[in-house]
Amino acid sequence: MPTSLKSTAANDPPKPQREAVMRSASVVSLAVLASRVTGLAREMAFTRLFGASAELEAFLLGFRIPNLTRDLFAEGALSSAFVPTFSEYLATRSKEEAARLANLVASAIILVVGTFCALGMILAPQLVELLGSGFHNVPGKFELAVLMTRIMFPFLLLVALAAQAMGVLNACNRFGVPAMSSTFFNIGSLGFGAAIGFGIGPYIGISKIVGMAIGVVIGGLLQLTYQLPSLHQLGFSFRFLTDWSDSGLVRILKVMGPAILGNAAVQINVMVNTNFASGIMDPVRGYDGPITWLSCAFRFMQLPLGLFGVAIGSATLPSISRSAAAGDMGEFRQTVSHSLGTVFLLTIPSSIGLWVLGESIIGAIYQGGAFQVYDTERTALALSFYAIGLSGYAALKVLVPAFYSLGDSRTPMIIGLASILINYMVASSMIRLGGLGHAGLALSTSAVALFAFLVQFLILRNRIGGIHGRALLTQVGRILTASLAMAATVWLSSYWVRSQMAVTHLARIADLLVSLPLGGAVYYWSAKALGLTEIDLVMRSFTGPLRRRLQRS
Repeated sequence: MPTSLKSTAANDPPKPQREAVMRSASVVSLAVLASRVTGLAREMAFTRLFGASAELEAFLLGFRIPNLTRDLFAEGALSSAFVPTFSEYLATRSKEEAARLANLVASAIILVVGTFCALGMILAPQLVELLGSGFHNVPGKFELAVLMTRIMFPFLLLVALAAQAMGVLNACNRFGVPAMSSTFFNIGSLGFGAAIGFGIGPYIGISKIVGMAIGVVIGGLLQLTYQLPSLHQLGFSFRFLTDWSDSGLVRILKVMGPAILGNAAVQINVMVNTNFASGIMDPVRGYDGPITWLSCAFRFMQLPLGLFGVAIGSATLPSISRSAAAGDMGEFRQTVSHSLGTVFLLTIPSSIGLWVLGESIIGAIYQGGAFQVYDTERTALALSFYAIGLSGYAALKVLVPAFYSLGDSRTPMIIGLASILINYMVASSMIRLGGLGHAGLALSTSAVALFAFLVQFLILRNRIGGIHGRALLTQVGRILTASLAMAATVWLSSYWVRSQMAVTHLARIADLLVSLPLGGAVYYWSAKALGLTEIDLVMRSFTGPLRRRLQRS
C-alpha cells in the first residue's frame, strides 16, 4: 500500500474522474451488450437444436472445464494482477519497458497455459469424473463429455492470450474493442460450429455436437485476433521473450499466486455445484436437465452482470490503479464508492425484474424446438434464485480489483476459501433438506456472492478509512424503494397481459414488450423523485455513445 496518502473532501467528489469512469463504462457496456446478445443467440440455438439432452449436457460440461480455468487464469487472476502493474509501467516508465513486460507475460502464458492445456486433454476422464460423476447414469454420456473436453481445452490458451490483450488495451484507455472481442467468439463459435457440425460434418463423419465443439476453438481464435490490430496501432507487437527474474513479471506472479487461490474457490464452488447437479433426479427429465437449466439461467443473469458489473469494474480498475500508485486515497475512495453506487443503481432493479419476469424472459428467448415449456419453468426457477445474488456478484467486480490495486491479493483469497464451506453447506442442505433441487444450487451461488461482497466491503472500508458508507446506504435505500415501485408496476402489467392472452410464445414476447419499458420508466421517474441524481449521469453516459454513433451514421 502507498505510504503517502493525499485526501479530498468527502463531499467534494472528483467529478471529471467520475464522469470519465462512467464514459468508459458506457463504452464497455454497449460492447458487452452486443456480446451478451450474441451469447444469448448462441445459447438459444443450442437449446433449440439439442434441448435438455445428454448431448447438450456433455457439451456444457466439456466447455465448462476449460471455462473454469479461463476464469481462474485468464479473466480472473491474470487480469487483476496484470492491469495494475502494466498501468503503473505506462505512468512511470517508458513505453518500451511496458511493451517488454507485455511480451514477457504473453510468453509466460504460452508456456504455462499451453502446458496446462496439454495436461487437461490427457487427464480429461479424471476431470469429467470430478465434475460430472452422475453422467455414468446415462449410457455414453460420460464418454461424450470426455471427448468434448479434449476438443475444447485449447480454447483456454487462446482466451488467456485474449484476456492479456484486453488488459493492455484497457490500461491504454481502449475499452470498446476488447469488450467487443467476445462477440466475435459467440458469432464465430456458432457460425463455424454449425457449418462443421451440420454442413460438412455428415460427409466426413463428424457428429453435430462435435462440430459445435470445434467451433468453440475457432471462436476463441477470433476473439484473440480481433484485438491484434488495435494493439499494433498502439505500438505493441508480440516478441517471444523469457526472463523469469524480471521484476515486473515476478511482481505479477506474486499477486497472481493468492489471486489464483482466491479464484480457485469460485471454481471449486462451480465444480461442487456441477457435480451435485449431475446427480439430481428430476421427476420429468430424469438425469438430463438440471445442468442445462442452471447453465441457461446463469447465462441470462450474465447479461446485467456484464452490462453493469463487468463494464463498471473494467472502467474502474485503471482509474483506481493510478490513484493507488499516486497515493491519492481520497480519489480512490470516491471512485470506489461512486462505482459501487452505480452498480447498485443498475443491478438492484435488474435482479427484481429477473425475479418478476423470469418465466417470460426465458420462454421468449429459449423456448422452442427441443426446449419445452417444462424446461422454461425449471430454468426460470433457477434464474429467480440466481437473481438474489446479482448485486453482490456485480459489486465484487469493483471490490476485488480495488484490493489488488492496493497490493493486497490475500484478503480476497481468504474470503474466497471461506466461501467454499458456505457454498457446500447451503448447496447440500438445499438439495437434501430443502427439496429445491437445482434451484437450491442457484441459491447457494447467490449466498456465496452476498457473503463475499459484505465481508470484502467491510474490510476495504476499514483499510482505506471509509467508502462513504452512510451515503451509500442511504442511496441503496432509495434504490430499493424505486425498485419496489417498479416491481409492483411490472407485476400488474405482466398479470394483465397474461390474463388477456393464452400462454404462448407470442404472449411472453408481448409481456416483455409492455412490462419492460413501463417498468424502466417507473424506475427512472421514481429514482428522480427520490433524489437519485446519478440516474441522469448514467443515462447520459450510457446513451451518449449510441447517440453519437447514430449521428455519425
